[in-house]
Amino acid sequence: MRRRGTATLALAAAAVLTCAACGGGSGADAGADLAGPVGASSSVGARGGVRVGVVLPDTRSSARWESFDKPLLQKAFDDAGIRVDIRNALGDTAAFASAADAMIKEGVRVLIIANIDNASGAQVQAKAKAAGVATIDYDRLTLGGSADYYVSFDNVKVGELQGAGLVTCLGARAGARIIELNGSPTDNNATLFKQGYDSQLAPRYAAGWKKVGDRSVPKWDAAQAGTVFQQLLVAAGTRVDGVLVANDGMAQSVIARLRAAHVKAPVTGQDATPEGLRSVLLGEQCMTVYKAVALEAVGAAGAATALIRGGSVDTGGKTTRDAVGRRDVPSVLLAPQPVTAATVKDVVADGFVRAGEICTTDEARAACAKYGVQ
Repeated sequence: MRRRGTATLALAAAAVLTCAACGGGSGADAGADLAGPVGASSSVGARGGVRVGVVLPDTRSSARWESFDKPLLQKAFDDAGIRVDIRNALGDTAAFASAADAMIKEGVRVLIIANIDNASGAQVQAKAKAAGVATIDYDRLTLGGSADYYVSFDNVKVGELQGAGLVTCLGARAGARIIELNGSPTDNNATLFKQGYDSQLAPRYAAGWKKVGDRSVPKWDAAQAGTVFQQLLVAAGTRVDGVLVANDGMAQSVIARLRAAHVKAPVTGQDATPEGLRSVLLGEQCMTVYKAVALEAVGAAGAATALIRGGSVDTGGKTTRDAVGRRDVPSVLLAPQPVTAATVKDVVADGFVRAGEICTTDEARAACAKYGVQ
């Protein structure tokens, strides 16, 4: 199972890279172009130094940025033969801008960002554009920005999977009382997730379910999520039947608050973190959403390769609307997958996480054995 899953992921990643980089010439041409001088560089090597800069947002909104995206982006660019500089702004917009400025001055050809917020992200992209540096929005679209391309998952679909998952977990329960805990109001992805899950929950609300709380959590902060949820839980008289939570990190805080209040209610999540997957196996979280970050990283590397080679990126005609900038951004959008206790093993088989990261307690090991996670 592990070998088959890993092979499938590798083949899919190769397909994404081939598709994203089409239109840019041969591999030999790419090597020649990459070896040529392109302004100042932070490092010099056989291929002429750093060609791509990547600025990630933080380490707190999700464990994914350092645990998954950073190493997978490094591998994707290593495999593509491109020198890359990857930095994390640690949630500081000034540090974000400083890192991007340094990369632009060092002569990168392409700048990839996952913004902290739209305003600071747009400012960075404006500077890059003025310097003739191509930009790619990674995972999060920068509203009002100027990215040449956007590489992410179908984020409305992510929300749809979360909403449908909660509906499935609650079954035919009449009059269910629901709390929605949304992501950061400055993250366009959070808006898209909510659009998706509300499309699934709206018919249930119309049929008698009741929304008893609906709040967004600044910067996806898990600790703050616990505080916000506690306030909503108290306001609802601790009567809640289900909680739509936008990601696994915040879901952990919600689960802890529910446990302290002796309330049992299904909780959703996203990112397929080891903690989230463990909670799914233990029945504390009814589902999460797996986004194969390896494919996203390969897609970003493929798009950057095409831009460096002077080619275009094959998006299959997909675009994402930037309502602030009033433009449609060409987009490489990947398909997310819902994960329940029965399918946690598939995420492990894909090599995204190891069983040892999930099966860490006696209770978790028993659940891993039950559901074939190894």
